Order: sequence, then structure tokens, then C-alpha cells
Amino acid sequence: MITRRSWRVLHRFRSELLKRLELPLSENVPPSQHALFHDFLSKHEHIFVTLFDHASDTQSAYDEFNSIVYELLNYFYPKQTITVTSRDPTYITPAVKSKLRRKNRLMHKGRIEEASALAKRIGEDINRKCQTRLAKLDGRVDAKGMWAAVRQFTGRQKETVAVSGVTADSFNQHYANISTDSMYADPLPKHSANPANTDFFSEWSVFQMLDKLHPTATGMDDLPAWFLRLGAAVFCAPLSRLFNNSIATSVVPRQWKTAQIHPVPKVAAPKSHTDFRPISVTPILSRLMERQVVRQFIYPAFLNPPQNLTFADQFGFRPTGSTTAALIYLLHNITDLLSTNPFVIVIALDFSKAFDTVRHSSLLQKISHLPIQDHVYNWFVDYFNDRAHSTTYRGYSSQLLKISASIVQGSAVGPAAYVVTAGDLQAVTDGNRLCKYADDTYLIIPPHNSNTRTVELINIDTWARANNMTLNRSKSVEIIFTSHKRRRQDDLPPSLPDIARVSTIKILGVTISNRLSVSQHVQNVVMSCAQTVHALRTLRNHGVLNSTLQIVFKAVVIAKLVYAASAWYGFCTAADRDRLEAVIRRGIRSGLCSTDQLTVRELIYDADDALFSQVTNNENHILHQLLPVRRNTGYDLRSRHHDRLLPHKSNSTLESDFIVRMLFRDSY
Repeated sequence: MITRRSWRVLHRFRSELLKRLELPLSENVPPSQHALFHDFLSKHEHIFVTLFDHASDTQSAYDEFNSIVYELLNYFYPKQTITVTSRDPTYITPAVKSKLRRKNRLMHKGRIEEASALAKRIGEDINRKCQTRLAKLDGRVDAKGMWAAVRQFTGRQKETVAVSGVTADSFNQHYANISTDSMYADPLPKHSANPANTDFFSEWSVFQMLDKLHPTATGMDDLPAWFLRLGAAVFCAPLSRLFNNSIATSVVPRQWKTAQIHPVPKVAAPKSHTDFRPISVTPILSRLMERQVVRQFIYPAFLNPPQNLTFADQFGFRPTGSTTAALIYLLHNITDLLSTNPFVIVIALDFSKAFDTVRHSSLLQKISHLPIQDHVYNWFVDYFNDRAHSTTYRGYSSQLLKISASIVQGSAVGPAAYVVTAGDLQAVTDGNRLCKYADDTYLIIPPHNSNTRTVELINIDTWARANNMTLNRSKSVEIIFTSHKRRRQDDLPPSLPDIARVSTIKILGVTISNRLSVSQHVQNVVMSCAQTVHALRTLRNHGVLNSTLQIVFKAVVIAKLVYAASAWYGFCTAADRDRLEAVIRRGIRSGLCSTDQLTVRELIYDADDALFSQVTNNENHILHQLLPVRRNTGYDLRSRHHDRLLPHKSNSTLESDFIVRMLFRDSY
């Protein structure tokens, strides 16, 4: 419910729409056009207020909303087709080219003064484009954009070459074949749905969602994020009613059931469909509603799962979950087992196209067991029903093809849906454990259960087939972790016939050896940072300011050094830590890093303290289960770092674990 204060704030935004014109949202639209659009909305707001008064159902209401919004979009911001070729310089954007054509038309008509003023604006746009690319980089710059700028200067910019026999239609058919369930069965809705409360989304919450929209890809409905944000103060009223009716009636508009796929090459020289990664884009409004549905209904259900589902070993796509938490959990279990066992077996499992093949009937059956209301479950049934996608490749779009599987990549429901799908994947033998991060699954087996490896793999393979997935044994690997004191390898269990045994493994981006050494990971990180530093020096030679380079250094190099470091830093040797510190020292000497930059040790220690504080103070944190029991004492001499019992440190490997390391920090 919107409070009186919230209404005052909302009306203030509605009365001050014209002030938003100080920040134009479209590069090729003059500010006067935004003024006309805002003036129209402020005078005709009643059109949206009475939108649902004569709509018969949710679908018709959304169709009418779409028709009005499209009419406004096409009237105030009509589309223009501008062709940009490979011969055009990089600073000639479609907006600049459109202004150049307009300037030429003005020149032909003899309107010299207007053409001269427009020419001045074109020059400013070109300068701004070059400065944005080179000298005005902000903290959000990524490695991909940085290397693109380097290739631009060095002349190594590569153009994607068309692959023979690959078209938009062949791509779409390829992806549709993957996302088809040959044993598809219609999920049954619950007939006991009777929503007592239909106020799930307030106008104020929808306004905040729209007003905080970041630039994002547009789905097949062609409603851009900047346009929705521009009219957020007026669009929030009909959209809040639409969202509420969608949940109450368990109806998802058909426009939200389509996705647009953009294939992106995975290799330098792609040759077939499998060399491309499908990037799926769904409508923005659908993503906004899905995100709120997941937060209100799915995430709370993770804290109170039914008996047949468990989420304690899943660290992806859930609150407090992260790759760092998954690595901490995995290494904690390994070190804990090594304290009393000579070795520990870990099998890294690979599922082929896991997200694209999930069976809808199995997924919805598990969702039905969650503590959610019946009409919300029916909403999920309708959401996964009758979905389709189209593929866009080299400027061409294919026809829509229906799919009957997948979690709908590119959606907000998809990640949480896979967490539910993997909720019933459990070890069948006592003592064996699983660690999951989305579809990355790791099976931990102590030595006394080494003969159960085959049984566990059969169980996982059976689970995969039941969910229309495939366990790829050729890409799955086995690694046996041993303690530093153990040197003999002759009494280790024999290798599995169809799974390779390795001595080093890359887990969620961190390379670890079978001796729990991260020296190879440190070497990889240092080499990657050296390549980034080379790119930054190239940019500096072409005029980029040192202050800008320092922002990029912090956003790229420092992020690589401290990625998931809370999990693996304790396993570093003194030489490893010195190599990490040397990267920052070289950055300071070369002027790419500010002189007041914290050391790697200080950065990681700060991250450790912040994470450990969250784990100890939040009982719902996913790592809270690893903490020892609380210490009960009859006295209180001084405040301590924590109130947990200290475990017995049996060897140096156990001391490297994050939980043990933090329990003993500042304990004396």
C-alpha cells in the first residue's frame, strides 16, 4: 500500500517531469522532443488511469496498454533507418550520420546558418565519441571494451566473417531442437487457487523499478528502457494493476513469452552453430515483473524448503550466494576431511546445455512443493507454457519457433528456476557431499566411500535424464586431493573408466592442484594482469590521461587480483603473495595505479572481515552452517571477534581454510 508520504513524492515527480529534460535519454533526439512527450503525458494521464476499466482480461488490458505506448513511441520518437558500413570511421555513429544528412539537406535549401549550427553540434558529437572511447572512460569499463580500444589503435580490429551455411533460420532451428522435450507433458495447474490478496505490486514500487532502469537490451516487444524510464511517473499506475492482475489471474501476456537470441562467437574462427553462444533477450517489462516475483515468492521459499528439496549446497542465483561462498564451502569440506583422512576425491560434473534442456513438467512439480500460494504456482505454469524464440544474425531475423524445454535464458525467473530444478539432486551415500553453483556441480567423496563413485554417478545420470538433461562424462574430471605429508600414490583408488583424472582443476575460475596449491592460479592471474597493463600503456601512448588509466587499473587489475580471494588466499605461499603484491608495486611505479592504493593483503583482509561479519550476523547466510556452536561462558571479560568455539587445528592445511582462519584471527 502506498503511504501518504509516498504519494506526495510520486505527485512531485509527476509535476516536475519537465526538469528531467536536463539529461536527454536518447542520443539522436533533441531536448524539445522530450518536452513535447512529457507535456502530453502530464495532460493525458487519464488515458492510462482508466485503461483497465473496460478491459475484459489481463491479455486485452496489456494489448491496449501496448497500443497506446507504441503510438506514443512512434509519434514522438519515430524510427529512422541509417546504414553504417565498415568503411565508416568508428566515430561515425548512426546518430552522427543522420545529422550529417540533415546538414546536407539544409545546405541544399540554402539554410546556411542552421546548417552551420548543426555542423558545430556534429563536431561536438564526434569529439565526445572519441573522448568517451579513450579519455573519458569511467569505473564501469570492462576488459572487453579496453581491448577493443587497443585493437582500434593497433589496427588489429577484426570483423566477424559470415560462416558458410549458417543463417538466422538455421540458428533458430538449432536452438529450438536443443530446447525441445520429446517427452513433453502439459503441467497441471492447481484448481484450488483463490487469491485473497491481489495487492502484490504498489504503484510506488513499480515507479521505482521503472525510474531506476539502466540501459539494457530491448526484447521483441521493442519497448526501450529509456522510454519506459522517461514515462515512469505515468506508466507505473497501469503497470502496477497489470502486474497484480497477472498474478491474481495466473495469466502471462503472450508478448512476454517470446525471446530474441543473438549468437555470439565463442572462438576466434567459428565454423558451425556450436561455435556460437546464444544470448537470449526477453522483454524488459517481463524481466521487471519476474524479478519481483522471484524476490517475493521464490527466495523466501529457499529458507523453508520441503523435505524432498534442499538448497543448503547451492551457492548460485540466491541471496548471499556467490562463487566465493561456493569455493569456501568446497575447500572447507576438503580440508576438514583431510584432517582425518589421507585423501579426498572430488568429481567435477558437466551437464550438456543444462539451462536449455530443463523439463518443464519436472521443474513445475518441484515448484508446486514450495511453500507458495496456488495462484502463484499457476502463474509459473502459464509462464512456461507456449514459449517461442527468434534468432537475429547479421541483420536478419528468423521466424518464431516454439520450444518445450529450458529455464528461459535471459529471464529473471530462469536462474532461480534452475536452483529449484537441482534441489532434489543429492548424494545417495552417507558421508558424500555435493557443492553446486548453478549447473557447476562437485561431488566430494571421502576415502572410505571411494567404492561408491560408480553408484553416485549412476544416480546423477538418472537424475539428469529425468530432467531432460545429459551428464557429459567426457568433460567431467576427477581429482584426488592429498595432504602435504602424503607422498605415496600407489594406494589411491583406481581411475574411473569414462572420467579423466587430473592433477589440477579449475573451479569457478580458480585453479587448484591436488596438493591444495594455488600457485598456478596466482601465475595465471599475474599473467592476465600483465596483459592488461600492456593494454593500458598502449592507451597512454595514444593520449589517455593517467587519472583515467588509474580508474581502469582499479576496475580491471585490482578486481582480478582479489577475485574470490577470501577462499584461496590462505593456501598461498609467501612467494605467491609476493607475486601478487608485485603487480600493484609495478602499477604504482608506472603511474597506472594511485600511490595510496591498498596492498593485496589489506584488500583481502578487509573483504574477509566484511564477509565473516555477514556470516556470523546473518543466520540465513548460506555459509552460516559452517560455523561452530556458540561458546557458553559464565563470564565476560572483554568483547571478542566472535562468540564461537575454536576448533582444533590438526594441521597447516586446516589453518588455510577461511572459516578456521577467521575464527582464530584476533582471538588472543
